[in-house]
Amino acid sequence: MLDKQITSSNKTSIAAVDLGTNNCRMLIAHTDGKKFAVIDSFSRITRLGEGLTASRKLSSEAMERTIEALKVCASKMKKHRVKFSRNVTTEACRRAENCRDFVENVKKETGIFLEIISPEEEARLALSGCHSLIDPESRYIIVFDIGGGSTEVIFVSLESLGKPEIIDLISMPFGVVTVSEDCGGGDLTDRSYNEILGKVKSLLLDFDYKNQISKKISLNQVQMIGVSGTVTTLGGLNLNLIKYDRNVVDGSELLFDDIKRHTLNLRKMDLASRASLPCIGWQRADLLLGGCAILEGICDLWPVGSLKIADRGLREGILNGILENINS
Repeated sequence: MLDKQITSSNKTSIAAVDLGTNNCRMLIAHTDGKKFAVIDSFSRITRLGEGLTASRKLSSEAMERTIEALKVCASKMKKHRVKFSRNVTTEACRRAENCRDFVENVKKETGIFLEIISPEEEARLALSGCHSLIDPESRYIIVFDIGGGSTEVIFVSLESLGKPEIIDLISMPFGVVTVSEDCGGGDLTDRSYNEILGKVKSLLLDFDYKNQISKKISLNQVQMIGVSGTVTTLGGLNLNLIKYDRNVVDGSELLFDDIKRHTLNLRKMDLASRASLPCIGWQRADLLLGGCAILEGICDLWPVGSLKIADRGLREGILNGILENINS
């Protein structure tokens, strides 16, 4: 669905909002109808899904935080005279019993209509968003997105004239927020960490067998792309960045050996020590180990050896879709 906003006489401005279980993110871009150039962005950790696992409802505090963030998005869209936008929300709203009330309140207070998308649509948008990172020499791609409330894994074929086609996908019902809450937040014991790692591998075994992914990896036919805050954070640490820089991290390579090294070091630290590291901070420190456990489970099952880091995903995919609609 496209939301029509304010018309501009000389430029077409478009916007994409991705409201996840943990983050609220937006991109605004100018387009000539063929390509887009980002002119403004917004990102805020709102933890919309905080407490959702236990209550099955979005809390009043989480909804208030999120609506305040979306008011900023609405203000920026008005400032840039956005003509078309698509504003999506994912796992937290898919699961929450009171999601419809929340969507109505968002529309009333911000003017933004939130579209609750399916895991399949979420996967399609993520793939579209990271299209430029695909190695055309690969025959297959594993794309995964470790979110706040769920983890999507997409298996993609490039065999049809080099055009990526989704062969299969799976949405695992846990992410960094739900894992952190289930394990009491902050630090994970070795037992909890290994239980999460094992659960990931167990849930993916049938998916692996059905698509013969391990066999294709053994034939060196598979590329892996990671779309998540966990992966970008590890990428920043691996590059020894003093401050996170998307332009440096996005598109860089992360070796599985480096993933093991960094996650082992992070597990030895307490919460305050992790929070003090560049690229992490207090807002991510209590969620990172859960993400690392999920990531290690994926890497252990599928030893590709390295992955491409994507600091992009749904928002870029949404903008690509808006362009297609404009030109159709």
